[in-house]
Amino acid sequence: MDNYKTNPALFEEKVEILKAIAHPARLCIVKGLMENGPSNVTNMQNCLDAPQSTISQHISKLKSSGIIKGERKGLEIAYSVSNEKVKEIIRILFS
Repeated sequence: MDNYKTNPALFEEKVEILKAIAHPARLCIVKGLMENGPSNVTNMQNCLDAPQSTISQHISKLKSSGIIKGERKGLEIAYSVSNEKVKEIIRILFS
């Protein structure tokens, strides 16, 4: 645990990532994006059976945590997982 004493920010960063994916809907979004590739909110809404506003809130949390990114394509935004550490965590969780 000497690493924590010398670099507590390292642990805080990891905790924030875990908090962000700890919600079932956010975990489902990340896993779905990994399995199906980039997707828009409408596709996620059909998969999650949740209102678009709810999904948008979860996407906002994932984006602010640096887990996903959005790329505008015309009128819609396609989201994808941008954090390699999170991809590794999801692979381990669902292996």
